[in-house]
Amino acid sequence: MADRNVLTASDVTIEYPAHSVSSAFTAVKGFTLVIEPGEIVGLVGSSGSGKSTLAQVASGQAAIRGSKENSPRIIGGSLDVLGFQMRGLKRANLNKLTLGVGYVAQDAGSNLTSNMTVAELVAEPLFLRDKRFNRQEAGLKAATLVDALLLPVGTMLKQPHELSSGQRQRVAIARGLILDPVLLIADEPTAGVDVSVRGAVVDVIAGLQRSRGASALIVSHDLDALGRAVDRIAVIHEGVVVGLGPIDEVLGDPRHPYVAGLARETYADEDESDEGDEMDEAGGDDDDASAEAEYEANEDADSARAEARREENR
Repeated sequence: MADRNVLTASDVTIEYPAHSVSSAFTAVKGFTLVIEPGEIVGLVGSSGSGKSTLAQVASGQAAIRGSKENSPRIIGGSLDVLGFQMRGLKRANLNKLTLGVGYVAQDAGSNLTSNMTVAELVAEPLFLRDKRFNRQEAGLKAATLVDALLLPVGTMLKQPHELSSGQRQRVAIARGLILDPVLLIADEPTAGVDVSVRGAVVDVIAGLQRSRGASALIVSHDLDALGRAVDRIAVIHEGVVVGLGPIDEVLGDPRHPYVAGLARETYADEDESDEGDEMDEAGGDDDDASAEAEYEANEDADSARAEARREENR
């Protein structure tokens, strides 16, 4: 695996086939990207840009659902993931593919089994693969991931309804990481997660994958959350890659109007942040205190944990 790209997409076109009264729709067209072993790549784009469709196809989730659910399919180009050609992938190879590819859907946190504890939910994929897996080892592995994702260890005994939406999403991320995937494909993994914790959560995902020499494709519309975690970003617009490279280089020298718009938004946000810092130094702003008071109590505690984790890593 060390000398093979984890993912190679060449001029990939993906469509949703005609269904009922709907005609066929092309969601991705001419997509090209390479992810090397150990590389963390962010896939950035607006809603409807095709990034989630690509994540479903590359992870094998579209093939798992099959034609019964009008799933997207590759109609042009080639997509190789862990050595498997995704176009026309056979069921036997699909089962092998999913052993090495982890997937976190953007609504994964809202689809957790309601009557299971967090400990059971995170560890479940281990037992689905091997019913005789050591339970003590599974519990320790699950607890380690829960802690790494800035959740209190006491979360292990809770059920999904006892958690905030952001905490449920992080439980889903832990579940996606429990099998040590060679490639993790995470579609908006910070959806519902408090803004003060998003960057730290993405940092954890990237750090865990890097520590094992594994890779990740992190789909997001939030450049701030990707921050320093990714090695490169691929910007997708209307199904086509319009920017590719290290985040600072892509934004610093935009070659497409959509990328230029992203750059303006990003730098404007940074300017506003700098102005806010200056106001804090001059005496602060009461609006910030009011906003902080509106955060959920669970997310407040997680924010403190995120800050402590950042201090440890400095």
